[in-house]
Amino acid sequence: MPADRQRIERVPGSRRVKLTPAPGTSAEPVPADEEATDAPADASGGAPGPNDDRLKRDVPPHY
Repeated sequence: MPADRQRIERVPGSRRVKLTPAPGTSAEPVPADEEATDAPADASGGAPGPNDDRLKRDVPPHY
């Protein structure tokens, strides 16, 4: 098994595990990741469409 691969490590006191960092990566944030882009403020990804209000009001029958 090569040493430059990710390894699975146990987290003490937990049932979870974590991966070691991938080779050639850094945990430090890149400045471009922190800057605001031209992305819209809402999560829909664009301007509201003609059915958006109706979709927000509609509730499935089991509610």
